[in-house]
Amino acid sequence: MTLRHHFTDSPWGQLHYVESGEASAPLVLLLHQSPRSWDEYRDVIPLLAERFHVVAMDTLGFGWSAQPEEFATVERFAAAAREVLLAVQQPGQRAHVVGHHTGGVVGIELAAAYPELVESLVLSGVPWVDAPRRAEVQNRVPIDWVERSTDGSHLLALWQKRAAFYPADRPDLLDRLVADALRVLPRVEEGHLAVNAYVMEERIGLVECQTLVVCGELDTFSLPDVPALIEHLPAGSRFEQLLGVGVPSVDHDPAQFAAVIAPFIAARAGSTPGA
Repeated sequence: MTLRHHFTDSPWGQLHYVESGEASAPLVLLLHQSPRSWDEYRDVIPLLAERFHVVAMDTLGFGWSAQPEEFATVERFAAAAREVLLAVQQPGQRAHVVGHHTGGVVGIELAAAYPELVESLVLSGVPWVDAPRRAEVQNRVPIDWVERSTDGSHLLALWQKRAAFYPADRPDLLDRLVADALRVLPRVEEGHLAVNAYVMEERIGLVECQTLVVCGELDTFSLPDVPALIEHLPAGSRFEQLLGVGVPSVDHDPAQFAAVIAPFIAARAGSTPGA
């Protein structure tokens, strides 16, 4: 499948996205975790593009998308995703939105704020963010932030911060994360901070579309939050566990990821919220 790169204008500057598949097929929007880029879905895209029109965007402030001066918020991430959807959707078409970690939180806000644009939702490895969590993480050690050094030691520091979440036999996956993180230093932590400030408990109730929650069985960061997500999502939403993977489930096992989410999306192509 051909992978096409595009930019579209937005109030914050240009937004970068890639697409593959037939434009007449059901539309799937892929939203990445922080501080990744569309590259997180690089190996998933061709698998989904056999059946769908796949669009993977760089979240506002990440990848090749514009970096606004304002501090990041989930609401602004979702508003930027709306701009991409408006650029690629056929008249009257709604998208099937897939979000991983930070991207899943953005997906919740996108579905809550712009329900007319979202047909269904896949939340992958998404944490439950409520008032107790916001209080808990206020003084937490940053996930990815490192101070740039003149001897390059910050590269090792960044690698070591994430190594525990990644399979030891796949250094290539960490290569890809570090490359994306370096592109956005020193604002590498803004996506995580935006998630931790998001008032999810007030917004998730506005989600109308059917939702699939997936999470890697080794994702100790988000797996405990699955019951809270299911409890607050529309009736009929369900959970599927991804075997043998943790936080980087999307790029660690793209075949499994695509195989789990594709039937859910296909079954809802053309459906209405609540169906």
